[in-house]
Amino acid sequence: MPHRNAARRAMPNQHAWRWPLAVIVLISLWRLAIAATVPVTQDEAYYFDWARTLAWGYFDHPPGVALLGWGTVLAPGSVLAARLGGWLAGTLMLLVLWRLLWRCGLRDQTAVPGSLSTALLLTGASLTGVAAGVLTTPDTALALCWVLALHEGLAALSEQRWRWLSTGAAVGLGLLSKYSMLLIGPVFLWAILAADARALRTRWPYLGALIALLLFAPNLLWNAQNDWLSLRFQFGHGFSTEVGTLHLPADAIAAQTQAPATSSAPAAAPQPPTSAAAPAPALSERLASVAAFAGTQLALLGLLTVPLLLAAVRRMRRAPSEIKALYPLSQPARTLLLAAALFPLLLFAVLASFSEVEPNWPAMYLPTAAALLAVWLRPRPGELIAAALANLLLLSLYSVHAATAALPLGDGQNRILRETHGYRELAARVAELPGPILADRYQLAAMLNFYQSRHQVGQWPGLTRASEYSRGRIAPLPDLEQLHTSGFWLLSTKAAPVQLRGFTPDVSQEFIDCAGAPLQEAPPASASFSVASATAQPCAHPLHRWHLTHYHSLHP
Repeated sequence: MPHRNAARRAMPNQHAWRWPLAVIVLISLWRLAIAATVPVTQDEAYYFDWARTLAWGYFDHPPGVALLGWGTVLAPGSVLAARLGGWLAGTLMLLVLWRLLWRCGLRDQTAVPGSLSTALLLTGASLTGVAAGVLTTPDTALALCWVLALHEGLAALSEQRWRWLSTGAAVGLGLLSKYSMLLIGPVFLWAILAADARALRTRWPYLGALIALLLFAPNLLWNAQNDWLSLRFQFGHGFSTEVGTLHLPADAIAAQTQAPATSSAPAAAPQPPTSAAAPAPALSERLASVAAFAGTQLALLGLLTVPLLLAAVRRMRRAPSEIKALYPLSQPARTLLLAAALFPLLLFAVLASFSEVEPNWPAMYLPTAAALLAVWLRPRPGELIAAALANLLLLSLYSVHAATAALPLGDGQNRILRETHGYRELAARVAELPGPILADRYQLAAMLNFYQSRHQVGQWPGLTRASEYSRGRIAPLPDLEQLHTSGFWLLSTKAAPVQLRGFTPDVSQEFIDCAGAPLQEAPPASASFSVASATAQPCAHPLHRWHLTHYHSLHP
């Protein structure tokens, strides 16, 4: 009987595709429902604004994320339409990952039953995986291209060397999505040296690299024509290093209107770090930063960490020979998965020791790490499904809270409301105003543009961090000659009216946004004093306090 059961487990299962497909379909449908529920976030609105003016590059990123958001052009103001491109990319990523892992040897009916479905569930039901199919960000397109490049790279490592051509195409598209696609170069070099070193003596890897460069060339040309703006900004942001002054069309306007520094004047625009750098952190601080980085990556798995930890404890009790006997991955697949999982994690762990690393930066490691964890740890299906459902339930409640502010969360847990709440109402008020309207922050300008189409709201230069608005392409830069004639409105998060040389504020109005309540509007008042001091606070912890000030010229 034991021999018969073993033979039965080894037989191919014609219906083995059902469970992986069920995981993908259920996660994708859940993502679609959440994408329609959660209001648009600030960074998403910024990227969706790019979609109205397509280009080969933008201040912050290459153009891939703008293409994903093109649905906003077809249905302005619709959150679901704007997110459809990102949702489709997230679903395609799971389908390509399914095929990649199948080629690696994870087929659910192998010596490790359920490994393919487990890997897909670990990827799609983690907090990172959920966000990749709901929120439209550069990481959404990057994840699809990353997994597609690995799929083609595995075929190239498995004696189909001409597939380095399609691998290069996927890498080129990934570079047009996010510059961190560059990390796949060392991953492939690692895999080639370990699994097929002779390929380096053929033309195929080099032709693939050439194809990647040709596809990436339009963005390189755009950067060359724009003072290498995007590459310099991202390099400085990622490595916390000095990249020199970023020259923007808005700089001249900021120089003409920046008021002398006073107690009520806004701070000058952020400048690149000076040569007088802060002292290097001590070894203990570096280790603490790396530990915090590792903890954040575990936290992004959510409750999936529980069955993984339980499986790790059980695995430690088993003999190493048993683990090796149940290892189904081919040597090229094992090498590629290890390289793709470990290299991003190790690189960003090193960066975390001396620089600030965003939690999403190493996210490309997750699909391949999920496959390795599924094989090595083999978490029990019941525990894994329960943890995945708990993750989705908690995220569903948080999504409903984002749309309704129904949960009694503290101010520290209400980031999603600060990202999304009140902007639709604010945009409706702004749409009724005559004349030009500008904002002090790019996030505020983007949210207003998403929810209303009457005004093209731009960002006033020099008050906060520069952005794509500072180039004057997706929204016009302030025309000082026209503004001196017509006046304008400035929406700001500052309590006191912003002091702008050549203009004086005359009327200011305050809007107070409280969770679960309509936008509160204070009566218009003279802008010569702080409106915040004259307006009663309708709730203990307002999510936002916006000040809308009208300016006229000092020299009519």
